[in-house]
Amino acid sequence: MTVNYSAILDHMVATAREAGALTLDHFRRFREIEIGVKGPGDFVSDADRDSETLIRERLLGQYPWGLTGEEFAPVEGAEDHRWLVDPIDGTTNFIFGQHYTITIALRRGNDTICGLVYNPVSDEMFTAIKGDGAYLNGERLRVNASTDVALMCVGTGLPTPNLQLYPGAYQRLDAIRAPIGAVRVVGSAANSCAYVACGRLTGYYEETGFVDTAAGILLVQEAGGIVTDWWGRGPEFYEKTGTLIVANAATHAYLMEHLRGVPPKNPA
Repeated sequence: MTVNYSAILDHMVATAREAGALTLDHFRRFREIEIGVKGPGDFVSDADRDSETLIRERLLGQYPWGLTGEEFAPVEGAEDHRWLVDPIDGTTNFIFGQHYTITIALRRGNDTICGLVYNPVSDEMFTAIKGDGAYLNGERLRVNASTDVALMCVGTGLPTPNLQLYPGAYQRLDAIRAPIGAVRVVGSAANSCAYVACGRLTGYYEETGFVDTAAGILLVQEAGGIVTDWWGRGPEFYEKTGTLIVANAATHAYLMEHLRGVPPKNPA
C-alpha cells in the first residue's frame, strides 16, 4: 500500500493547530486551571485531556491506526502504523503560564516516518518527514555547527527529589556544566529537541519518555544532528530507557564523555 505521508503530515499540522487553539483558551486562564496529580510532580489538567481527546478524534477519524497517548489508554489498530501523541508536553510550564508544546509522531513498525512539535504560544510549527528534512514554519533547519566547548548551549531537565528520574540528575549537571557556555531548562522535552534541530541549543540530554520525544528525535536527525543514548547506542536502547542525547556532533561527543559513569549506570 502506498501512503502519502506529505498529505498525512498536512492533516497532523491542521490537527495540532486546532489543539493549539483549544489549549490556548485554557492557557490564557492559567491561574484558574484545575490541576490533578498523576504521580509525584507529574501534573495533569483538563486542557491535557481535552487536547488529547480532540487529537484522537481528528487522527483516528481519518487514519484509524493504533495510538498511544499520555492521558488515555492506548488504541490498537489493524495496520503497522501507530500514532504517538503528547497533547501538552510541558504541563508544568503550561499551568504556570509558560511555553509548552503539542507533539505528534507517526510510526511505521520501528521507524518514525513523520512528526511535528507545535508551540501554540509562539506559533512555531516544527515538522519533518523521514528523508525529507526538518522545517520550522516552512524554513529548512540545520543543527548549530559550533564546535567550541565554550559556546555550547545544552538543554536538560532538573527533576525534584520525589521523582523517579531524580537519581544522579545533579551529578550529571555538575559533570557537564563547568566549561560549557550555558545550560537551559526549557521545560518540554519535545521543544528541547526542536531547539536542537533549529540551533537554539547545541545539545540536549535527559531521561524522558519516548512519546514526548519521538517527533523531536526525527527533527534532530533530519536537521543533521546525532541521536543516541548516553553510551552511544541506538534506538533499540534509548526508545526503551529514555536516556537520550540529541546534539550536534561536537556537543554529542562532549556529553557522551561526561555523562558516562554517572547514575543511572549503564543498563545491561
